[in-house]
Amino acid sequence: MFYHPLRALLFQLDPETAHDWTIKTLRALPTQPLGLCYGSRIPAAPRRVMGLDFPNPVGLAAGLDKNGECINAWSALGFGFVEIGTVTPRAQPGNPQPRLFRLPAARALINRMGFNNQGVDALVERVRQSGFKGVLGINIGKNADTPVERATDDYLIGLRKVYPWAGYVTVNISSPNTPGLRDLQYGAALDQLLAALKAEQQRLTDSQGRYVPLAIKIAPDLADTDLAAVGQSLRRHRLDAVVATNTTFSRVGVEDLRHAGEAGGLSGAPLRERALAVTRRLADLLAGEVPIIAAGGIMSGADAVARIAAGASLVQLYTGLIYRGPALVREVVTALR
Repeated sequence: MFYHPLRALLFQLDPETAHDWTIKTLRALPTQPLGLCYGSRIPAAPRRVMGLDFPNPVGLAAGLDKNGECINAWSALGFGFVEIGTVTPRAQPGNPQPRLFRLPAARALINRMGFNNQGVDALVERVRQSGFKGVLGINIGKNADTPVERATDDYLIGLRKVYPWAGYVTVNISSPNTPGLRDLQYGAALDQLLAALKAEQQRLTDSQGRYVPLAIKIAPDLADTDLAAVGQSLRRHRLDAVVATNTTFSRVGVEDLRHAGEAGGLSGAPLRERALAVTRRLADLLAGEVPIIAAGGIMSGADAVARIAAGASLVQLYTGLIYRGPALVREVVTALR
């Protein structure tokens, strides 16, 4: 009930300005009042996935807190886990503004942010200072000026730097806003990347005495044959999880709305059915060997229930949180108890 008047004010602002204001406000607020208002009302719904214990199966998706600025605040709002990033080895400004657009009639967003972030060293320092004790996912990517054929180098740098601080690490190879990035989802390029990451994961486990699960985030736009190949690669390389899905190039259902012609990835309610279909297909392909973290178009408790029924183990919120506010977290956790 507190969020709807605030949303009306925020929606009067440019979307990126509203986002920046929200991050700054959450960073400044003490977490105890947030916990009393929201987190204390979240029912317990524990899950064990990837060898990790989650207080509930509802997480914050990557992208909302790219630089890890308010990790404890997200937890206080009731999230069972928090995924920060996407972070790159070096700081980068991202794509030119404007690069974030609302489509309110469809409860959707289009973004072409381009991995704008302050770099992995700044993120790691914030995580260190936060003292966060919950399950923290850190989402890593490649710098825009790193050639695709050298992308593995960037991912290995990111993995090494975040490994001591992450509960799990997600490798983002599916953003539509970094040229060539999605090419890493196919064939030999995917196999080479996964082999290098798993080998480095083993080296880090041996040197640090701690196993940190590794997930891959995929696009919803993969053809069925490509999705089948991805599933085979995930099983062959024994990935710990897959996040399904990122944003979509598709404009089905929003073609006539303002901003529909903007370049970038579409998220929110129009993505729901495709993301659900990908989750269901992945569940068949993976045969329980690789857990699925479902994301994309989860706007209600019923949407989350459908993802779990389709084979997901956990869910993540992004655009739904922007349109529904923190009450959505409680609704989804309650629906999944």
